Amino acid sequence: MDRTVVLITGCSSGIGLHLALRLASDPSRRFKVYATLRDLRAQGPLREAAQSRGCPPGSLEMLQLDVRDADSVAAARARVTEGRVDVLVCNAGRGLLGPLEVQEAGAVGSVLDVNVAGTVRTLQAFLPDMKRRRSGRVLVTGSMGGLMGLPFNAVYCASKFAIEGLCESLAVLLPPFGVHVSLIECGPVRTAFQEKLEGGPGGALDGADAETRDLFSRYQRHLERIFHEAAQDPEEVTEVFLAALRSPRPALRYFSTERFLPLVRMRLTDPSGRSYVAAMHRAVFAEEPADESAADLGGPALGPPPAALQ
Repeated sequence: MDRTVVLITGCSSGIGLHLALRLASDPSRRFKVYATLRDLRAQGPLREAAQSRGCPPGSLEMLQLDVRDADSVAAARARVTEGRVDVLVCNAGRGLLGPLEVQEAGAVGSVLDVNVAGTVRTLQAFLPDMKRRRSGRVLVTGSMGGLMGLPFNAVYCASKFAIEGLCESLAVLLPPFGVHVSLIECGPVRTAFQEKLEGGPGGALDGADAETRDLFSRYQRHLERIFHEAAQDPEEVTEVFLAALRSPRPALRYFSTERFLPLVRMRLTDPSGRSYVAAMHRAVFAEEPADESAADLGGPALGPPPAALQ
């Protein structure tokens, strides 16, 4: 029986690394995984983990792929020896944290290039063959930051909001071709994503006014509390990817946690946005921890930390 060929972007760490390992070591041996990395010099942790997990020979191959470079994406596609990709996982991403007015143009451009344009480049490379074969699955690593605005994450949220529109549009179009698109909406996840923040945690805070710096300090305290209370292990999140991959009727959205869904619903039930803005501001910036009424809206976990916003 032909194995299911899976190509995953962003496998140097975090969700991408764990998903590649989970599929390559699946007891059914039904998956051939191409784990791609921007820089193959970073493949050490993945290679070592594959050996310790006992991944069968030929189940995992590492390729160089930089989503910022269309030629790099095309070269990786050409190295897939089976000549097809059954499941494409768009997972590569970057974060940007801090006051919008102090973000450098290069950092803003980099996040948008990787998160939005990089996803588009990858889809442009692999969708035509899926449509031609009338078969394929596309899984995209989404974020609660793509479903609700989070303070000090304006550019990151903008990129993930864009991904929501991109994937929803494709989800409407592609079923006649036998191709299905699913977003895996992640909350807090214990990964090295913080290390990929453009400009570091907070950027050039010295350029912000004193009141904004004070609010950012409150936000950081909030993040620490949320990460402590709500973060998931990557292995738990990878099971959500597998559920989407295996579903005979894939949904557009799968959620790794239900903790933040009350806020998502609030955005829909009050289109004016007043309820959401007030609840989020109160939960993040209140001097005292959120009370029980706030917990009913998703608890104090109303603003996932950078590591969560995969």
